[in-house]
Amino acid sequence: MVIALHSLPIGNPVSKLRPFLLTLTLAASALTSPVLAQVPGDDVNLRPDPAVACHVGVYRLADGGWVDVAPLPEAGLRWRRLDGSSGRMTRNADGLWVSTLGGTRRVEGPQPQLGACSEERIVFEGQAGRRIALEAQDVVFTGHGGTRLNGRLILPPGSGRAPIMVEVHGSEGANALDFNPFQRFAPASGVGVFVYAKRGSGGSEGRYTQNFDILADDAAAAVAEARRVAGRRAGRVGLHGGSQAGWVAPLAASRTPVDFVIVDFGLAYSPLAQESDLVAQDLKARGWGPDVLAKARDITDAMGAFVASNSAVGYEGLDAVRARYGAEPWFADVKGGFTGMLLHATNDQIRAILPQYDVGTSWTYDPLPVLSRLNAPMLWMLAAEDSKAPPEATRQRLIDLSAQGRPIAVMEYPGADHGMLRFETAPNGARTSLGNPPGYFQAVLDWAKTGRLSGAYGDGRVLACPGVQKAGCSFVRLGWVAER
Repeated sequence: MVIALHSLPIGNPVSKLRPFLLTLTLAASALTSPVLAQVPGDDVNLRPDPAVACHVGVYRLADGGWVDVAPLPEAGLRWRRLDGSSGRMTRNADGLWVSTLGGTRRVEGPQPQLGACSEERIVFEGQAGRRIALEAQDVVFTGHGGTRLNGRLILPPGSGRAPIMVEVHGSEGANALDFNPFQRFAPASGVGVFVYAKRGSGGSEGRYTQNFDILADDAAAAVAEARRVAGRRAGRVGLHGGSQAGWVAPLAASRTPVDFVIVDFGLAYSPLAQESDLVAQDLKARGWGPDVLAKARDITDAMGAFVASNSAVGYEGLDAVRARYGAEPWFADVKGGFTGMLLHATNDQIRAILPQYDVGTSWTYDPLPVLSRLNAPMLWMLAAEDSKAPPEATRQRLIDLSAQGRPIAVMEYPGADHGMLRFETAPNGARTSLGNPPGYFQAVLDWAKTGRLSGAYGDGRVLACPGVQKAGCSFVRLGWVAER
């Protein structure tokens, strides 16, 4: 029997995202409660379901809108629309497509029907739709250290200039050429996309890593390649990504000229600080107060030193906090991303499995110096109920930087979890995705097109623009102009 130590029970309709950074888990049959071994990057071999892959595409409906049909790494497909609504599609025994609400198992909402593969058509809520032919060009380019990476540029139909978003990975290892959905619906909405297979996935050379310097060099190289391949069609070119991309994209923007940066559900402080906040978040949810949180900080400091040094600091710190706090009533409630595992495993078990998790993670990286100097206009979009990237410290850092005149706009969606996902909560606290918030996709597209937020984006709240606390701020390079 195996059980997951710490996982995100939300199904992500935007992409098949893994936990935010590195969820250290332990294969240990000797443990009283064995846990599932999930090595970082072990999803690099995920593939779309070949039985239905022919239906993947974005379809133009009679009313001019679109519905995107995305592959899943298991049986079935996922549809999504600009308003964030989403459903998982599978065929029933009669050959009809059945759609569930978001990531639930409930058959609710639209029940789109696809034609035969050769027909390239869909019927969505009574509207007929045809697959949009997008202009795509596959390329091979050189990333950090001469590593050859596979990429793809997809431009909107036509011959005019177009903004281009270079899609930066999160911590997942899965091939973005298969699973990144923006490469279809953004071009259908007038925004080009350059997407590439992270090193070690999708035929790209190299090994999966969470070294932000390496990943930023790869992203910067992707920006240069996007400009080269697009040629005269390249308009505004910038970086977009979620989760771990919150560290990587701004760092890449400090190494190559870009016109914008968009970060979704990322963090503006270090991965070790993230772990400390995750532990505190878990304990608060269990009702523990400030005295317990202060003691837990001792634990996360010891665990952080151990992990950041790849165990070179030694096991004495682990033994010390176990001995000091092991009898406390709150000790069993310490979870976080990896802290709980380290506390409750034996040192021998940790030694046996730890080498598999050495992926060069930049544990102590503090993005503040980069964010403080970066002149590329940035849009940060936070999920107010983020269970993987607690937003409080990031929110305040970004608001402070914006108030100091940095070109940073901050939006936040209430009721959204990591992945910018609306959710429902089961009695046991598990969250299940219901789709993305209305306005989220449109805000991303508008920023890529114009560098401006205009009007309302669902219930998204604009928390900061330089000098003005209202929706409607636009930036020009090396400066900003607030829309009055």
